[in-house]
Amino acid sequence: MHTNDVSIAEMESRSATSASEDDGLGRRSFLKGMGVTGAAALSGSLLFSGQASAKSGGGLSKGDAAILRFLAAAELIETDLWEQYAELGGVNGGNPAYIAALTNIDSDMPTYIALNTEDEQSHAAFLNAYLSSHGAQPVNLDRFRTLPSSKATGAKQTGRLTTLQSLNVDTSWYTRYRSTKNPDFGATFPQAITIRKQPAIPISDADTPPNTKAPLPSKTKAERRIQAIACTAAFHFAFIESGGSSLYTTLSDQVSSAEVLRIVASIGGTENQHFATWQDDAGNAAATPIAPVTDPVTGLTIPDLNKRADKALFATNRIFPHPCEFIDSRLPQCSIVRPTDPRFGGARAAVKAFTGDGLFAGQSQAFFAELMALANQADAAQRS
Repeated sequence: MHTNDVSIAEMESRSATSASEDDGLGRRSFLKGMGVTGAAALSGSLLFSGQASAKSGGGLSKGDAAILRFLAAAELIETDLWEQYAELGGVNGGNPAYIAALTNIDSDMPTYIALNTEDEQSHAAFLNAYLSSHGAQPVNLDRFRTLPSSKATGAKQTGRLTTLQSLNVDTSWYTRYRSTKNPDFGATFPQAITIRKQPAIPISDADTPPNTKAPLPSKTKAERRIQAIACTAAFHFAFIESGGSSLYTTLSDQVSSAEVLRIVASIGGTENQHFATWQDDAGNAAATPIAPVTDPVTGLTIPDLNKRADKALFATNRIFPHPCEFIDSRLPQCSIVRPTDPRFGGARAAVKAFTGDGLFAGQSQAFFAELMALANQADAAQRS
């Protein structure tokens, strides 16, 4: 999960661009209604269910329950997208061309995809079980599994919460973690690569035949297409997991119970490990011998970032978080997860980032209302 470094106005504009014309909901109007409007849309449903009381049946505070419920929703969303990656490109995935292109980036990438998927599944299952065991309502998004699957070989034909077929991947996480600046202090960061309306998985066998080879450098149109899709996935993996690092760190500051803090900190730690892995692989995807490679369909070029003049911001081997401003700019710089300001790293920020990414293109108004209600409650939680 990634929280963007762009302005609210820019995110509203980006989200409006990614709106589905079929569902009748403009993302701009959705974002403008993130406060009272989004919550009011759920009258009679989750906002007024048992978990809204000051204490749940098992003694879980209202704020802690709200934080765990939003995190459960986020993990269900992550599970949905990672399962799509695993079906096609995991160690037991069913799309040979995609697996070959991913393996060019890292020979262990299919295994990492499968393991990341298992982690997200375990997070969602644990959080919902913990909520239930403490008398709080678990999160169920199954009624929103309405988005279509990929038609490529290997994809299961089932309803999805997310789509990976036309993404706007925010790659500013790449330069943010190489910078001495911190978004919590108002800093913004350039995109490493501009990725717009690009698939991160094969979308059909006609577009990417499953028997396509993946030599380096890519030569044929089909080879370049599948390699560019795999490189997009590498940057999207890191986008998702960098946001998870910020989200868990940010919400941990609002937790009341020592046990819930233990849960949030422990799961958040795995998000950090995921991000570290995918940041390394994203660098591999934007370096020789893979890069440069141009998608012949969308025109996206994955450049060799090591040839950029500013080595401090773009060198692919600078994978550890660079020390930056923290707490007070007068203090020494410190290597940290960033952002952690609720405006940029909280629940609402995560939803805006997911929306701008294009993950929810085609989702219903009811889905956005429910997700934002959960986000509003989580961000409103206060440590008691």
